[in-house]
Amino acid sequence: MRVKASQLVPGCVLLREIKGKTNRDIIPKNTVLTEEHITVIKKFLVDSVEVSSKLVEGDSYTPEKVEEVEQVQQKAEKKVTEELPPFQEHYEQTVQAYKKMFENWKNGAPLDMPYVRKLIIPLLKRMDDISSAVYTMHHYANKRDYIFYHSVAVSILSAFLAKKMGYPSGDWLQIGLAGFLCDAGMAKVDHNLLHKAGTLNTAQMTDLKKHPTYSYRMVEQIPTIKQSVKLAILQHHERMDGSGYPLGLSSGKIHKVARIIAVCDMYHAMTCERAYKERQSPFLVIEELQKEQFSTLDPDVVASFVESMTHFSIGTKIRLSNNQLGEIVFIDAKHPTRPMVRMEGKKDIISLQQTEVFIEEIVGIQ
Repeated sequence: MRVKASQLVPGCVLLREIKGKTNRDIIPKNTVLTEEHITVIKKFLVDSVEVSSKLVEGDSYTPEKVEEVEQVQQKAEKKVTEELPPFQEHYEQTVQAYKKMFENWKNGAPLDMPYVRKLIIPLLKRMDDISSAVYTMHHYANKRDYIFYHSVAVSILSAFLAKKMGYPSGDWLQIGLAGFLCDAGMAKVDHNLLHKAGTLNTAQMTDLKKHPTYSYRMVEQIPTIKQSVKLAILQHHERMDGSGYPLGLSSGKIHKVARIIAVCDMYHAMTCERAYKERQSPFLVIEELQKEQFSTLDPDVVASFVESMTHFSIGTKIRLSNNQLGEIVFIDAKHPTRPMVRMEGKKDIISLQQTEVFIEEIVGIQ
C-alpha cells in the first residue's frame, strides 16, 4: 500500500526502494523502517512510499488518516508543553517505570520496544533541563534502587554527551536508548549480587560480567533497533586496552557508541552511593577519567565529556570538600576541575591546583 511519510511508524516494511535525485537508493527495498529512517524520508521531502500491509512482527498495519496524524501531533506537542512535569519528577517516574520493566524481565518477559521508546525518548528530548541536571543527577539515586537510577542516568548522560560531540538528534536519541538498555541483562543475573555489600568472589564476578551478553540477547532480534545500538549494549564494558568484558576487545574493535556509554557509565557509577562503595566527588571522578583515557577509555570521548561537564561560567557557585562555599573566578583550560575560587564572605582567592581541597558539587549555575 502507498502511504504518506507522516503516516509511517517504526516496523513498517518498505516494498519499493526510495531513490534520491541522483537516482541512487536512499533506502533499499525490504528495509524495516526505524525512527531514523522515517526522519530521513521526511528530510528528503519524500511525499509517499510503498509499504507492506503488515508490520515486521506480523501485526496488521492500518495507517492513520493524514488529518488525524497532524491533529495528534499538534495535540501531543501542546500537551507536552502544558503538562510536562518538573525534570526531577519526570526522571523519578521513568526510574519507577524501568523498575517495573526490570521485574518483568526477571520473570522472563520480553523487552517491549514501543513502550521503551515511549518511556525514555520524551525525557531525553528535555535537553535544556538535562544541561543543568547533569551536575546533580547522582543525588537522585539511592543504594537499594541504584541499578534503576543508573540505567536512566546513563541514558541521559550518553545522549547529552553525544549531542555535545555533534551527533544529529536521531543519533543521540539512539545513543541514549543504548544507554537505557545496556544493563537490562542485569535482570538475568543473581539479584542478590546487585545489593551485596563487599567484594564479589570470582564466581559472582563471572556471573555479573555476563550481563552485557544478556542485554544484547534481549535486543538482538528486535529489527527496529539499529545495529550500532545493539553493539554498544554488548560492548559498553569493553576497554581500549583489552581489559574489559565480555569479549576482551581492544580499541579498534569497540564501537564508538560503546565508548561513549563506557565513559558515562563509569562516571555515574563512581559518583553514586552503591551497596559496596561510597560515592566520590564528581570532579575527582572526572580527574580519574582523565587518567583512564591513557589506557582504558577513548581519549576523544573523555575530552568531550570533561569539556561538557566543566563548562562553567565565571560566578558559578560551588561547595568545596572542606564544606566552604565559594564562586569560580577563573578557569584554566588545562585544569578545568581545579579553577580559581573566591571564598564566600571573603576577598580571598585560592587556586584549587595548589591545595588538596576540591569541588564537591555545584550549588548554583551563573
